[in-house]
Amino acid sequence: MKLILLGAPGAGKGTQADILSKLLNIPTISTGNILRAAMKNGTPVGLEAKAYVEAGQLVPDAVIIGIIRERLAEADCANGYILDGVPRTIPQAEAMEELGIAVDVALSIEVDDEVIVERMSGRRTCPACGSTFHVVNNPPKTEGVCDSCGSALTIRKDDAPETVKARLATYHKETEPLKAFYDARGKLVTVENQPTIEATTEVIRASLGI
Repeated sequence: MKLILLGAPGAGKGTQADILSKLLNIPTISTGNILRAAMKNGTPVGLEAKAYVEAGQLVPDAVIIGIIRERLAEADCANGYILDGVPRTIPQAEAMEELGIAVDVALSIEVDDEVIVERMSGRRTCPACGSTFHVVNNPPKTEGVCDSCGSALTIRKDDAPETVKARLATYHKETEPLKAFYDARGKLVTVENQPTIEATTEVIRASLGI
């Protein structure tokens, strides 16, 4: 299965992608993780992307599509993949189609803006391995410490309320039109936010028939 996850920043796409990856035994391709690694390593692409991310703006299409195309050529994507964070614009989606990047389902997780702002202020990220947690919904076993590698958790700059609101405004303008784009192709599936991660997963599984 070749999936795209849509939804506002903080809608839970990364969490659900991890769960679906294990269920379907296919990799999750997260542009966020790829870009954060590039930013941490100070690569030319990373430095270019950093200025956009910290301002709550979108990274240019050419950077994103180049990263994705390279990643999907790897052997572990042969049986399917989950794209989290791309495409973010209609031009990106059109560029992916032109390159033959196939999609079976575009799954959109629907969450209100007010819930997003509250949710992201509680998010904690591991700068070492990229794992994410939430102080309420998905707390680490030890407060402030990553379950996976034991590093100290941090609050990312783009999780600050002012930046979240800027990112939401960008999402509604640039990314939300993708729902109509994939709906017109008969590939859109929408899922309403549920009270728990597990409940959201169950609704997604029912919607996808897995």
